[in-house]
Parts: sequence; structure tokens; C-alpha cells
Amino acid sequence: MLVSFLVLLGFGCLTGVTTVLFGFGGGFIIVPVVFAVVAATTGADAMHTAVATSTAVMIVNASSATIAQARSGRLHGDQLHPLIEFIALGAVIGAVAANWAPDSVLHVLFIVYLAITIVDSIARSGFLDNARRQGSGGKPLGRVASTLGGMGIGAVASFLGVGGSVMTVPLLRRRGLPMADAAAMANPLSIPVAVAGTAVYALATPAAAYPGQLGHVNFVVAAALLCGSLPTIALTKRVVGKIPDRIHAIAYLVLLVIVLIAMIATALR
Repeated sequence: MLVSFLVLLGFGCLTGVTTVLFGFGGGFIIVPVVFAVVAATTGADAMHTAVATSTAVMIVNASSATIAQARSGRLHGDQLHPLIEFIALGAVIGAVAANWAPDSVLHVLFIVYLAITIVDSIARSGFLDNARRQGSGGKPLGRVASTLGGMGIGAVASFLGVGGSVMTVPLLRRRGLPMADAAAMANPLSIPVAVAGTAVYALATPAAAYPGQLGHVNFVVAAALLCGSLPTIALTKRVVGKIPDRIHAIAYLVLLVIVLIAMIATALR
């Protein structure tokens, strides 16, 4: 148990860094490690527990980062609304659907989702080079991108417990936002996904009940992760904006590749 706590604490610290720098409030770092810890201990519904716990941690991480980044002026209201409202609607649909999906299906879809995102960001212009950059405020989202795009982002993010950063950051990046601003915007956009997902997962009835767990959400694991992430968020916010834009974008993709490899490795066990 001590080893598990130290592992979760360490990855919680890493999550704090990625929350601020990349808008990952939890998902892409938390899901693989929680899956591994739960699979090695209780074993039951490991992927459902990982996804559900990720969404719970995301509420706190994304909210904390949003408050910090709002003070820095990196949040753009014209980009947030009405996208955030449609993301919230899609998040409810995705979370309900995830409760009915087999554990193995969630795992495979998580891997496929990551792979597509990485290839798309490399193959299409606008992410690494930000060729269509329109200035610090970016080009406003159109009606289709805000409605259908927002619902799609919310549904997929909630279904996989990833917060939506991997879809919102490339989207906002291609609208002309610098990487630091796009990552900052991902945090408030992740909050409705996290709230809707956590509510649905907490009300779910897992195959077996474990101490510290409500529905599929393991609050003991979440607390260990937050012990690492919250202090790190406070420290990391000081370096935002000091990283060169292209290097920031490349680092984002490198992190996705690392998580993809980790998820494939756990699938092959």
C-alpha cells in the first residue's frame, strides 16, 4: 500500500505540471497509473475505476489551474462561450455511455483516440507551426465548431475520462492561439466534463464495493493524487509563457506518445 501511495503521489506531481502546461487536468496521466494500481490491488473494473477517478481529480486540478490562469489574462471569453455549454451537454451523454461499455472496450478506445490525435496533430498544419495564427486572441469559433464540436468533445472526453484537452488544445491552436493560451483554455473547458462524468460515475453500481469508493470513483486514490498535484500546480504556473511556442507544442505531442506507449503496454499484459 505504501508503494502504491508513493507511485500515486509521484504521478500526482506530474499531473500538476501537465495541468498547467498542457491543460491535462488528469486523464492522460492519471488513467494509465490508476488502471495499473487498481489492477494490481482490487483488480475489478480497473478501467472504469481509472476513468471515473480521473474525472474526480480533474474537477479539483482544472478548477485550481483555471483560477491561477484567469489572473494571468490567458482565458478568452469569446472562445469559451458557447463552447463550454455544449461540452457540458456532451459530457453527460458520454459518461452515461461509458457506464455501459465493457472495460476492455474503454481501454482500446483510449489507445485509438490517442493515436489518432497524435497523427492528426503532426500531419495537419496549424498545430506545430500555428501557421494561421491571428494574434493572441485567436480567431473566434464558428457556430458548427461551438455546437457539434463542443458536444463531440464533451461526449468523447467524458466517455474516456480525459477532460477534452487533447481535442480543445489542437482546436484552439488552429484558431490562432499561442500554445500557452490554448493549454490554459483547456482547463475551464474540462470542468463541465469532469463534473458531469464524476456525478454519473459516482452513482453507478460497480460489481463490488471497496473502502473509500463511491460508485466507480475511488476517493482514496484521488486524495493521494491530489496531494501531489495541487502544490505542483501552484509552482508550475510561474513558468507558463516562458517556454518557446514550438517547443511547448512539441512537448505536448511527446507526452501523448509516452502515454500511448504506456497504455499499449498495459493492454498487452
